[in-house]
Amino acid sequence: MPVDLSYPVFDADNHMYETTDAFTKYLPEEYAGLVKYVQVNGRTKIALRNVISEYIPNPTFNKVAPPGAQELEFRLKNPSSKHAIGSGDFLARNREDRTERATGMPPRYIESPPAFFNPAERLEKMDEQRIDRAMMWPTLASLLEERLSDDPKASAVVIHALNEWMHEHWTFNFENRIFPTPVINLSIIDAAIRELDYVLERGARAVLIRPATVPDFGGRRRSFALPEFDPFWKRVEEAGILVGMHASDDGYQRFVNEWDGTVGEMLPFVRRSKFAELVGSEYRSIRDAVYSIIGHGLATRFPDIRFMPVENGSQWVPTAIKQFSKLYERQPEGWPEDPLAALGRSIIIHPFFEEDVMGLVEAVGVDNVVFGSDYPHPEGMADPTSFVEELGDLSETDKAKIMGGNLSRLMGCDPTEKAVAA
Repeated sequence: MPVDLSYPVFDADNHMYETTDAFTKYLPEEYAGLVKYVQVNGRTKIALRNVISEYIPNPTFNKVAPPGAQELEFRLKNPSSKHAIGSGDFLARNREDRTERATGMPPRYIESPPAFFNPAERLEKMDEQRIDRAMMWPTLASLLEERLSDDPKASAVVIHALNEWMHEHWTFNFENRIFPTPVINLSIIDAAIRELDYVLERGARAVLIRPATVPDFGGRRRSFALPEFDPFWKRVEEAGILVGMHASDDGYQRFVNEWDGTVGEMLPFVRRSKFAELVGSEYRSIRDAVYSIIGHGLATRFPDIRFMPVENGSQWVPTAIKQFSKLYERQPEGWPEDPLAALGRSIIIHPFFEEDVMGLVEAVGVDNVVFGSDYPHPEGMADPTSFVEELGDLSETDKAKIMGGNLSRLMGCDPTEKAVAA
């Protein structure tokens, strides 16, 4: 059951499921056929430039795994984890043995309700969940940029088509409670600035920048934190807009493929080699992105920009802090500023519920941590507000910051205003 909190709840990680016209409705005629839905053995698949992708097994989202299904599985199959105690009546009813616990699992698939696709119905669901506000990230869009990485112009065109659809279907600010996040592709800097101005004019409070290197026309990839991108970041800082860096296909599969001796695209829902699991468990790509933001001086050149990695966890934070401290101590003159100061000022962190949330708060401070549920994805939380149970003995003031106050401040909302009646 949802936890009814006395302070506003602002979920940093909610998701929409895109309709099948999300990428195509506003594509220019000359790009017709760039994105297709095709039938393969009786199942609908998405194809980009006539190459079928299995990245999302069911890109129509008509049937999906239930929200929080993997959370429940994790809690049931790991009774010795920190979640075995204090994790609610669900576990208490299912302690006897593995067989009996398994009977409590949700169905494998459900028919997607309208709330997964439409803002009005989603508000009703948020009321049920006792969520006052939520950022709303696209889901299928996470496959676009990597699969079009060799064609920056096509990337910019299809991303703009997606943003047009998103603004029409969801708006970028629905009743000051749902905040969809338009995507900005950085491959063509002038186009990125135009896209930023387009979404700002339509009320966007945050943008989604892929935490990955940026392809150019010659096949070269480079960091978005290099000075060549400064005209874009200058406009971001002037606008005061939050930069969300949601997990996506970041292109690191090409490195895993080399070590595994394989070829193919990233398949997040397919069993991988233990090597690939080890690489993924370290969240190297988001750590590299943060290293670049700080090590390439972006955070120092634009100190008022706030970068918020979402659905990238906090596993990378202890290593980053250790490396920043060690290298700065050895050669402080080589850094644009103390990297720990840059981390504390510029990076806002969204931890997974199963991580050491209290350890993260101790490491980076309560003002730099935000709650997110990943609803309605199966790897997310079935009851988003239950995240408060991970905040232990923090004061109610500090809990209020993590559960909504910090994100409200970043998004320009009143951190004391509740939208759902207690």
